[in-house]
Amino acid sequence: MNTSTVERQPIATQVLRILLVDDHDLVRQGLRSMLEVQPGWTICGEAATGREAIDMAKQLQRDVAVVDIHMPGMDGLQATREILAANPRTEIVVLTIDETKEAVRAAREVGARGIVMKSDAVRNLVAAVAALAGHEPFYTHKTSQILSQDPVTSLGASRADPVKPTKREHEVVVLVAEGLGNKQVAASLGISAKTVESHRRNVMHKLGLRSTADLVRYAVRNGLIQP
Repeated sequence: MNTSTVERQPIATQVLRILLVDDHDLVRQGLRSMLEVQPGWTICGEAATGREAIDMAKQLQRDVAVVDIHMPGMDGLQATREILAANPRTEIVVLTIDETKEAVRAAREVGARGIVMKSDAVRNLVAAVAALAGHEPFYTHKTSQILSQDPVTSLGASRADPVKPTKREHEVVVLVAEGLGNKQVAASLGISAKTVESHRRNVMHKLGLRSTADLVRYAVRNGLIQP
């Protein structure tokens, strides 16, 4: 199920560059065959381990990485965390055979904004990559059901253990909720648009929000802006 999210600038390129990360050659071949036939999409690299994925992500220009959770050595979760630390603009689709809420929650917590079960990949992977190419999250119906049953990852975050935004994230929330775009927020705070984007992504993740509308509602509820 595709869900709306923060209004972000679309990837500024005519070619969508995709990195494939899976320790099985046949799986990568299957993923390549599904994705490479899409107009304007190209596979810029393939990695069989988490470490290879991180090295490639640092060397290659890529927009979306499709990462398997279960790999020998460094798993896909740690690889996702380090890829995003090196370049927060990268969008990650996590593939998993594990349909437990622990696996789904862990994938979301490390920053993956697309989660697709391997059993659903044929039906949903292309749609997931397309959504993330436009900086929109993508959760399948099965994934959304799992998230909705977990109070920690459900919309609005856990009330039992709230995570507070930093001072800078608070400033970004206020300005975004007032209707400013990333460049306007950057100019107002004297920081780069890329930094604004990173703060915005982080605070959305902390608060369990999925869209700009959710962020505005959060700001109104907490008295940060006037309705």
